Amino acid sequence: MDYKRLSKQISYALRHAPWKYGLELDREGWADLRQLLLALQARGWRGLTAVDLQQMIRLSDKKRFEIAGDKIRALYGHSIPQRIAREPVPPPEVLFHGTARRFVPSIREKGLLPQGRQYVHLSVDVDTALEVGKRHDPRPVVLRVNAKRAWNEGI
Repeated sequence: MDYKRLSKQISYALRHAPWKYGLELDREGWADLRQLLLALQARGWRGLTAVDLQQMIRLSDKKRFEIAGDKIRALYGHSIPQRIAREPVPPPEVLFHGTARRFVPSIREKGLLPQGRQYVHLSVDVDTALEVGKRHDPRPVVLRVNAKRAWNEGI
């Protein structure tokens, strides 16, 4: 099974166009797992099961999705108009943001902005931030974010 292609299609369904898959997301971004499976099967993923999705999640180097009981959700990257509620948790002292070199002047001028997404993607380690940044630049910049300080200042 092509888990990478499956992951991309599920990302599209849960992050960007749930209505195209007959899905309704609740306020925390959860969708009915059975409905997603039916929609994917109708798009050529014959015989796809919840076990296949769990395997896709387990084998992925990125934690994109979460399954709980009969629900599934994307953990980040939403561009849908509906705001996905996240329970705020105190961050570690420092987090990292990987970005393309061409975006650095704008970030310095305006700060980190979600750019059409609902949240800014921050990573807990430099290696993950580098991988995220490499999607847009083979030699990305990793920014160090004083996350605890920002949290304490209400940002």
